[in-house]
Amino acid sequence: MAEDLIRYDILAQEALRGVVRKVLSEVARTGLPGEHHFFISFVTRAPGVRLSERLLAQYEKEMTIVLQNQFWDLKVTETGFEVGLSFDGQPETLVIPFSAVKGFFDPSVQFGLQFEPELATETVEEIEAEGDEIAPVPAPVVAAEGSAEKVVSLDAFRKKP
Repeated sequence: MAEDLIRYDILAQEALRGVVRKVLSEVARTGLPGEHHFFISFVTRAPGVRLSERLLAQYEKEMTIVLQNQFWDLKVTETGFEVGLSFDGQPETLVIPFSAVKGFFDPSVQFGLQFEPELATETVEEIEAEGDEIAPVPAPVVAAEGSAEKVVSLDAFRKKP
């Protein structure tokens, strides 16, 4: 098989992160429509993520937030979003780059996206210098309406050799 010099896997992930950006931008502008609400999972120590030390101590690697009834000040930029949420009665502001997002799910319509977070802080050269191999970034995973939460990998649609 030929080497993918275009890196379609990365381009597909970026395009699907654009779906999350578009949806959150619309919600920031007009609010949540109907029964829609979101579960968003992200890597808590990814570059650009900002949370309180209290939350970082509780969620050292990953966290899932729910945007449904009680969130405020949702702001969306090209690279990420900021949102106010309450944890144990204490208000918190979270800043989450889209590159840190691992999953986005809207249970009201059984729609979900899964992502492989981008390499954290180490560069390719640093990883290779440590003797570790870099695994290829898996394709994003998509679940669609009516799929009863079944997750379908985009690899399933690729031509088999």
